[in-house]
Amino acid sequence: MRQIFIFIALLFFCGNQVQAQFNSGRFGNMGGGGGGNSKMQRDTGKHEHELDTITLTYKLLGDPVHYRIDSSVADFQSNYLRVPSNYVTLGNTGSAEYNIIYTPLMKPGFDAGFHSYDIYSNTHKDAKFYYTTRPYTELQYLVGSKQEQVIGLSHTQNRTERFNFAFDYRKINAPGYYRTQNTNHDIYRFTARYQSKNKRANTYFSFYYNKINGGENGGLRYDSLLKDPDYKQRKSLPVNLGSDASQTYSFFGGGALPVKSSYRETGLLIQQQYDWGHGDSIHVNDTLDIYKYDPVFRVQYTFNYQNDDYGFIDSAPDTAFYTKHYNFVPADTVNAQHKWKMISNDLSLIQFPVRGNQGHFINLGARFESITGTFLDANINFSNLAVHGEYRNRTRNQKWDFSAKGEFYVVGQNIGDYGVYGSLSRHINDLLGDVQLSVNNVNREPSYVFKYFNSNQDAWYNTSLAKQNTTQLQFASVNKKLKYTLAVNYFLFTNYTYFKDFYHSEQYGSLFNLLQVTFSKKFMLAPFAWYVDVAFQQLHGNGPLNVPTIWTRNRFTFEKKLYTNLNLITGLEFRYNTSYYADDYSPLTGQFIYQQTQKISNTLPDMAAFANFRIKSFSAYVRAENLNTFFATNNYAAPLYPLNNFAFRVGLRWWFIN
Repeated sequence: MRQIFIFIALLFFCGNQVQAQFNSGRFGNMGGGGGGNSKMQRDTGKHEHELDTITLTYKLLGDPVHYRIDSSVADFQSNYLRVPSNYVTLGNTGSAEYNIIYTPLMKPGFDAGFHSYDIYSNTHKDAKFYYTTRPYTELQYLVGSKQEQVIGLSHTQNRTERFNFAFDYRKINAPGYYRTQNTNHDIYRFTARYQSKNKRANTYFSFYYNKINGGENGGLRYDSLLKDPDYKQRKSLPVNLGSDASQTYSFFGGGALPVKSSYRETGLLIQQQYDWGHGDSIHVNDTLDIYKYDPVFRVQYTFNYQNDDYGFIDSAPDTAFYTKHYNFVPADTVNAQHKWKMISNDLSLIQFPVRGNQGHFINLGARFESITGTFLDANINFSNLAVHGEYRNRTRNQKWDFSAKGEFYVVGQNIGDYGVYGSLSRHINDLLGDVQLSVNNVNREPSYVFKYFNSNQDAWYNTSLAKQNTTQLQFASVNKKLKYTLAVNYFLFTNYTYFKDFYHSEQYGSLFNLLQVTFSKKFMLAPFAWYVDVAFQQLHGNGPLNVPTIWTRNRFTFEKKLYTNLNLITGLEFRYNTSYYADDYSPLTGQFIYQQTQKISNTLPDMAAFANFRIKSFSAYVRAENLNTFFATNNYAAPLYPLNNFAFRVGLRWWFIN
């Protein structure tokens, strides 16, 4: 623990050199300008020319809305750990995960189908392109029980007025409480944006590399041993995979993982835009003029390259486990590998009907995709041609936002795939907040892993799968004044595709539906607060989908600003879900599978005590988790996958302006 105290002392010393406060929230381009108009100032309220003042916003590709960085300390899961509380891992930080509030894949076109580690990975969709007046750096560090460590580093700055770059790195390393459970992830991202002097040409660059190493143990052999006092040290419990193999631990190398899923995902995107429109010089004062350019018509080209490698290896396979679940007797090593490369070129024509409002546009385009798959015993090549269009009208007064978009695959392997989406949102007033109605329908080829899977032991095909169709109807409401969010989703599924056992897929042809209601609210009676998150899910029909009827998280806190700069939030957290047939997990394929033999029923809710605080530019999170294990047996994430014992975590976050 010595290095932790040294690190904390360093952060406190350096944190006093700068002061900055960041407000979270979504806002439009009020006041004009790509850099936004939001100031993030220190608590003393000095003017924006002070050295510790920064204007910092970011935007996402294709989204006209600008966002601010969230520096609140209210939620450890979202603000720091970056794993939402409604996601469940298989008992260890960085292990395979699933969303307990069911969220289907609503994306037409090709998909490889390996998503059990998505929550830790970067994509182009969430790439942030920053606008900042000063260089900004953020450091994160977490240390927990059983040598768990997470390191984060982010930096962005403008090299010139027109060029910005950003770098982000995150490392997750956790040996875990059970054997063969070590995770070791390295996640990289680099983004950059450039605008020409006349503001007619824009270039966006996004690169990411996700290096995922997830230890797989196949669950416990005998979960009854959890109650045996001879197995209080959870590492001694026998597991289904790698139980007898020797293991070593290394923070940077991850150590030797006898059984692991090894994913490598690389993405490179370059988007270039050229505009025709109107430019004007705006006179600010006697010495300053600003050149403002309003596009009317835009030509946009996007190049996208992806190289994904999904692998599994077991160097000391357990014969009984593979014979029972996969129906083969393993050789010396069990190995599986799917490699995918995709190159796509997209050309779009965009018109802005109203001068000065880039949130109002019409986009028409086409995309050509070339895809190559490489397996242990075969290769495959195919291509796709898709056309797409979008109409977006976000009014200048920020009260209305209408969006309608569609995508259709006209030629290629995924011919007939389509996705259509429409939404209408309205800001009523500060008291009633925002409301939104939306509809989304996707018709798509099932992910490739449902059609074919290959290992060095066996291979199977499923050529009878039809296109699956999913419709989502949604009503949503966000109220900042009353501090609540509400979403009502109604899903309809046809040809729902799933894994019926550890190795084979199946399709349910009949129509079934799912009603889903989620609600979040903060109740305040200063200095006390109650944060409640609740989800209700009800399945109609006999579809092969298992969800808990009720999931909830409740946080009871004491919140107060002490002295001048100390913002403190401390309290208790409870998470609970009703019993249900939680999906099992297949390590070889990396898929969660439908089962109806073992219910997950938690005796007590997951309980944690925490103290979160922020002092100027320094934040800290102290948590005692899984307190329920002092009173009852461990809760479960999936059959034979218990959650951790009592754990203690300290997380630090420090940001500064150069």
